[in-house]
Amino acid sequence: MTQTTRSKAGGTACSSFNRRDFLILGGTSVTVLATFGMGGAQAQELVSSSYVRTVVGKVSELKQGIATTFNYPNDNVENVLVMLDEEAGGGVGEARNIVAFNTICPHQGGYMGADDFKRPHSVLGPCPIHLSTFDLTKHGMLVSGHAVESLPQIVLEIDGDDIIATGVMGLFYGYSQNPSGA
Repeated sequence: MTQTTRSKAGGTACSSFNRRDFLILGGTSVTVLATFGMGGAQAQELVSSSYVRTVVGKVSELKQGIATTFNYPNDNVENVLVMLDEEAGGGVGEARNIVAFNTICPHQGGYMGADDFKRPHSVLGPCPIHLSTFDLTKHGMLVSGHAVESLPQIVLEIDGDDIIATGVMGLFYGYSQNPSGA
């Protein structure tokens, strides 16, 4: 069904795409994609590296809401360790609230140290380059800014009072593969 209208300039305009047609086309598109899939789309695997178990802190020395730094998997890679006020993805300890993340923004390598941890919102940032901010309760997921990846999370375990780093989830900025341990 085509409608022809006359414009002020004297020409004609053809409007053949109405709301009903849009809904039918949209429904058909969704049905086709659901039936046949996305074609070449493939699931990506998590970049994860395992290292030698390294003690990076003591539970008894952590103060809730105060971030500290440590180097892991070698002396050139700095990370932040914090006991949050709430449970976190990948968190360890009785309350599952002890987490660690790399301090380098995955967007363009801006440094975010312990002083950039914001306790009221459990975020790290903003990055000084483009203001990316990351939620430490949700595996370092981006909250705002230009980054398109989460912060690399350090995999932790608790053994008595020791906080032990055992690996890394994600890729450190500036590396084609994560560096090896010391």
